[in-house]
Amino acid sequence: MATASRTAAGKGISFSASPVLAVKLPVWRSRVVLFLMFVAFATLAGRALWLQGISTEFLQKQGASRYARTLELPATRGKITDRNGQVLASSLPVKAVWAIPEDVLEAPDEKIAQLARLLGMPERDLRKKLDSDKTFVYLKRQVEQDVTDKIAKLNIPGIGTRREYKRYYPDGEVMAHVVGFTNVEDVGQEGMELTFQKSLVGVTGSRRVIKDRLGQIVEDIESVRMPHDGKDLALSIDRKIQHIAYTHLKEAVEKHKAKAAAMVVLDVKTGEVLALVNLPTYNPNDRSKLTGAQLRNRVMTDTFEPGSTLKPFTIALALENRLVTPNTPIQTAPGRITIGRATIGDAHPHGMLTVSQVLEKSSNVGTAKMALQLQPQEMWEMFTTIGFGQQPKLGFPGAVAGRVRPYKSWKPIEQATMSYGHGISTSLIQVARSYLIFARDGDMIPLSLQKTSDHPIGQQVISSKTARSVRAMLELAAGPEGTAPQAQVPGYRVAGKTGTAHKLVNGQYANKYVSSFVGFAPVSDPRIVVAVMVDEPSNGFHYGGQVAAPVFSAVTASALRAMNVAPDSTVTDIIIPANSLQESL
Repeated sequence: MATASRTAAGKGISFSASPVLAVKLPVWRSRVVLFLMFVAFATLAGRALWLQGISTEFLQKQGASRYARTLELPATRGKITDRNGQVLASSLPVKAVWAIPEDVLEAPDEKIAQLARLLGMPERDLRKKLDSDKTFVYLKRQVEQDVTDKIAKLNIPGIGTRREYKRYYPDGEVMAHVVGFTNVEDVGQEGMELTFQKSLVGVTGSRRVIKDRLGQIVEDIESVRMPHDGKDLALSIDRKIQHIAYTHLKEAVEKHKAKAAAMVVLDVKTGEVLALVNLPTYNPNDRSKLTGAQLRNRVMTDTFEPGSTLKPFTIALALENRLVTPNTPIQTAPGRITIGRATIGDAHPHGMLTVSQVLEKSSNVGTAKMALQLQPQEMWEMFTTIGFGQQPKLGFPGAVAGRVRPYKSWKPIEQATMSYGHGISTSLIQVARSYLIFARDGDMIPLSLQKTSDHPIGQQVISSKTARSVRAMLELAAGPEGTAPQAQVPGYRVAGKTGTAHKLVNGQYANKYVSSFVGFAPVSDPRIVVAVMVDEPSNGFHYGGQVAAPVFSAVTASALRAMNVAPDSTVTDIIIPANSLQESL
């Protein structure tokens, strides 16, 4: 039986006699193989001993990566308030919806469709995100709590939420250019949100937790770092005055069909910015249709030729140098003057005028004659001392310096035209600040967008006597016989100057205008400076006295009452002569 079992069934050959088994291998080969197998097992045993007995850090780290997570604890961004504590920007709790694509795609189609509807996005866009080869994707940021609650009820595997904050701006477009806005990462992008990003944002915290295979937190391991909320920011802005300025400026833009407009209100005593308005504007709560024109903070970033609003500075310098007195007569007839090959003129000839009347009637000829008695360096130093050609030190993003050319290159005609605001460019905030020297008895103080209770120390620019003299002239300019009778305010004495300047287009003056008015009130004890600029009014009027002065009047009247400033005039009837709506350029 045994012999038969070893015999090949088909050929009757004994198995032990097979020629294959007859081949003899060297003994060393089997020993080498045995040795290599021993080395391999010894290496594995040594590695296992090292990992499990001596150095356990690697396996513990790998295990922890599968169940332990570090969760971010977001800090609440600081609030932004006005000077009276009214909230202008605050953070609301919302959630970010995220997904692990490979898990979500196993969900039923009807649930994916429901998820798309809740997220407010087309289903094809949702599936495109879920078709990613990434292990983690955000589906939508800053989703309201009620929506995320509905998403949670869908119970879709691989869908989760993360707590975050969404910035809310109660005053919307009224405060947009002051406050600015943040992006979905809670990082400031414009305005004060950008300027004070570091102090507002705070410091995020974190904690270590254990999660099960479904991603649910089952245990806290430790609190790694507690979050520190951002600091609140109190602005100098007065919410009531801001709304007053916005309302009246918007009415002016609509009435005159203007391209744009801007306004700023300053506190004469402290240098605080009480209002800052730009049009067009935008709603920071909904920036889906935001354009560059809406985003521009024209008070800070746009420069223009200020026109006749610069005449008071030329006259102040002439008074300081004792070249003239307020009563010095100046011949302006025949209403024009030729300097070199160029001729400048007044809109209407006036004949003999005193220095006070030159400002009251806004005579280009009279102002130019005074300027030509001055040294170019003296005018240049006056302009730079009051801040022209220098970036405002407000810490506000995008604030521009404007342009004042070096005095050594001035020609006589250029010196003459700069004396009444042509050939020089400034921003509205620069012009508004410059008028502080007339409202504050000759000294200049820094401006602030933050609330302050301190009265800053000013830098004396002109003497108090000169400042009071020009202040009296500016009161005449805003009076019944001046170029801006519509700037008058019932019950208050006001002072100010109109400006009407052609716009430069491709290096040439075009038939387009910038209308402006800068003034302060009450004259007996100035409290506010108000500067108004209307860009390209196109409804039949373009003089500053017609377009900008009425806005100044309306805003000043309401602002002074809101500040409880006592009236300093018994005049309650405004006198506007029929022929007073004319002004030189």
